[in-house]
Amino acid sequence: MRNLKNKLTTGKSTKNINNRKQKSFGYQILGFGGGEVKGEIYQINTLVIAGGASGGAGNGCNGTGGGGAGGFRTSTQCIETGKTYTVTVGCGGAAQSGNGATGNAGSDSSFAGAGITTFTSTGGGGGGGYLGGATSTRAGGSGGGAQGVGAAPGSTGGPGNTPATDPSQGNNGGNGSGGVGGNDRNGGGGGGAGSAGSNGTPSNPGAGGSGTANSITGSSVTRAGGGGASGSGSSPNASGGSGGGGAGGDSSGTAGSANTGSGGGGSNANPNGTSGAGGKGVVILSIPTSSYSSTTTGSPTVTTSGCNTILQFNGSGSYTA
Repeated sequence: MRNLKNKLTTGKSTKNINNRKQKSFGYQILGFGGGEVKGEIYQINTLVIAGGASGGAGNGCNGTGGGGAGGFRTSTQCIETGKTYTVTVGCGGAAQSGNGATGNAGSDSSFAGAGITTFTSTGGGGGGGYLGGATSTRAGGSGGGAQGVGAAPGSTGGPGNTPATDPSQGNNGGNGSGGVGGNDRNGGGGGGAGSAGSNGTPSNPGAGGSGTANSITGSSVTRAGGGGASGSGSSPNASGGSGGGGAGGDSSGTAGSANTGSGGGGSNANPNGTSGAGGKGVVILSIPTSSYSSTTTGSPTVTTSGCNTILQFNGSGSYTA
């Protein structure tokens, strides 16, 4: 009997089978027909506002600064279907009570996820309190206003747009006035997204800087106003900036409006005065409705405007594209 085993081992058909195996192996090595499948890439618009800061606390004599608004930033991002993107909404700075301290800074807000650089807005800088402190302690997305002091030329408001972004995320706080009389040591207004806080003068404390209008939701809304300063002695107290900034007060400053990232007002009463707390921030996404997945966490408010679906996150959450 002939050795069929050897025939089969060396026959043409067997070589073809081996060739096919080798080709198949080659396709696997090169990755044809396998590997990760990329999702659809589409663009969304974002508005990211950080938490506003609280105003400074006084001693019943010197005026105090208004809290700075949280950083205000917009962007267009390219996101990919199937990927999850994290939204962080910064809290407003807590109020200060009768201890002469600088207001508490707001917390940062951000939008982050696969394939994008984390996009962050910085919390507002606290308003200057009676005990003062370095100007850098009032720095933030928008700077806190400075406290009034007992000597000329006064004190310097906190720097805004810190850290620096382009375009700028905010403005400086106003300066506090210096004097030796009972009514001339007035605080400066907290910076807003639209303008710097007003300087305190020997006659009046500074108003909070204006907020900025934005139409990402389909209608124009102004947010991120600076907090108003408190006055010294019998001086009046200053108003907060447009967009939700809290006014200064004697026994208590007014809080910044919630989910606008606005600063709180200063207070000059002692020992029971309380400054206004900063307003919580907000993150808003505008997504083409044709690409919207409806997969979210954090219970954002969902609306539509034209061809877009709008997600407003008043608290932290996520969106899966």
